[in-house]
Amino acid sequence: MISKGIRGAITIDENSSEAIGGATIKLLNEIVKRNNIDGTELISHVIFSLTPDLNAEFPAKYARINLRWKDVPMLCFNEIPVPDSLKMCLRVLVVVNCSENFVPEFVYMGGAESLRK
Repeated sequence: MISKGIRGAITIDENSSEAIGGATIKLLNEIVKRNNIDGTELISHVIFSLTPDLNAEFPAKYARINLRWKDVPMLCFNEIPVPDSLKMCLRVLVVVNCSENFVPEFVYMGGAESLRK
């Protein structure tokens, strides 16, 4: 078994606990669905980053509670404030233990789709 990373991002409409939580679960659920993560692949760790305009809550909290990823190490960071970069954006890197032939599908939602044109 090896480890591979799955990237994803989503934009959020407002800086609130509810909005950050909802976007976090929406993005992670889509990553799990598109990559067929069904428990046979162990999630090694998850790294979240948020643009500086999103600080109302930690996204890891919602993964622990809603997805029951209680034993998954998770960290939350701020993105560097690059001028003219995408605002109100949550990014994630989910690292999974998988077979060598696994090809991760990255997930970009909402305004974050512009990050991968």
